[in-house]
Amino acid sequence: MGFLRSPQFATALGVILVILLAAFAGGQTGPGIAATLSARAEAAIAEAGGGGQVNARFASPNGLPSRHPVLEGGEQLNDAVRARIARAVGGVAGVGGVRWADGSMRSQGEVQVVHPRHCQDEVQALLRARTIRFEESSARIDRASASLIDEVAEALRPCLGSIIAITGHTDSSGPEPGNLELSRERANAVQDALVSRGIPADGLRVRGVGSQEPVDGLDPADPANRRIEFSVIATEPILPTPVDTPGPR
Repeated sequence: MGFLRSPQFATALGVILVILLAAFAGGQTGPGIAATLSARAEAAIAEAGGGGQVNARFASPNGLPSRHPVLEGGEQLNDAVRARIARAVGGVAGVGGVRWADGSMRSQGEVQVVHPRHCQDEVQALLRARTIRFEESSARIDRASASLIDEVAEALRPCLGSIIAITGHTDSSGPEPGNLELSRERANAVQDALVSRGIPADGLRVRGVGSQEPVDGLDPADPANRRIEFSVIATEPILPTPVDTPGPR
């Protein structure tokens, strides 16, 4: 039984646990949560007077599960009813920003308080199971990560106006000056990708720390330290303007 105490066994066990945790997190933030929110939203819509006429679709534009529903249908309903439906769905625990399929959000005159920490939690949930990947030794974002960037942008959108830090990390392989430069370049690449998806650049701050802040419990040389993290700098609640919350049509 001496192999149970060997470093190789401990490393293998750690890898297995990380994979299992990632799979669990993915299940918790993916289709399972979307299905739960969809059922709760359906009940809220019915209670608000839109049963059988309005549907809440919990999916991003590329079809992936999302906490930010798009309300479809209900064109024949008046603005007051549509506003009441949007309020009801927005009040479901766990639901992010709500918008109608025609592009409007919530109802005119309403001011929804959105705490920036909400955005950080949303992004962290996305990144628990998946990672923004880059081409080897490059700041070019891997094509396979494009859909994840889409979801990160969507998660940040309800908190426009807050200040979000994008931090690039590397493992300890290679000289640290090069690690610092690469981590900054990768954080900048993520910022550029988010700006291209409509996230204002003035709400983003970029930094690279190289290998100086490894994941707790990981060897600094572990490749899992190569990552992008998001954190909130501004912590005051954000009050969207009427431009951010147009009318129900």
